[in-house]
Amino acid sequence: MNLAGLPHSVTTMTLSTTALGDIRLTRLDGTAERLGDYTDKVLMVVNVASRCGHAPQYEQLEELQRTYGSHGFSVLGFPSNQFAQELRTTDAIQQYCARWGVTFPMFEKTRVNGRSAHPLFAALHRVRDARGRAGRVRWNFEKFLLLPTGEQYRFRSATLPDDPAIVRLIESALPED
Repeated sequence: MNLAGLPHSVTTMTLSTTALGDIRLTRLDGTAERLGDYTDKVLMVVNVASRCGHAPQYEQLEELQRTYGSHGFSVLGFPSNQFAQELRTTDAIQQYCARWGVTFPMFEKTRVNGRSAHPLFAALHRVRDARGRAGRVRWNFEKFLLLPTGEQYRFRSATLPDDPAIVRLIESALPED
């Protein structure tokens, strides 16, 4: 799916057939899941932080969830305090997200960089952005779009979740109704 004007993609293994699917996740409410529970969905993985200037992106993330959630898409939010902008407690994070009307899955505080980075983000470090740069997460609200085909796209924090390039990728990867 290399459409003109879209960021460079890295084709990797799909969630249903690889160790990526075995990555364990824990929701803010303590519910245990695996990334493989989202097999065949178009996923937008986002590291979020409540005190970040990009926090208004919660609104656009939720709009994407409401628009495409019933069609095989999900936002997965991962609060992270690695940039010292996340609230301290799970309850405070949940209350903050409730103010934005967040209905998409939110997971426990997650390390996105360094030796103790969550395995999901350690794997996502390989995904390149539009300029061909991979590596560590640079800031809050970095977005990774994971398609069921195994293609992965990376969008830096300043790219809004409802950017036309992102919407085109989501819409082109959803199953036909």
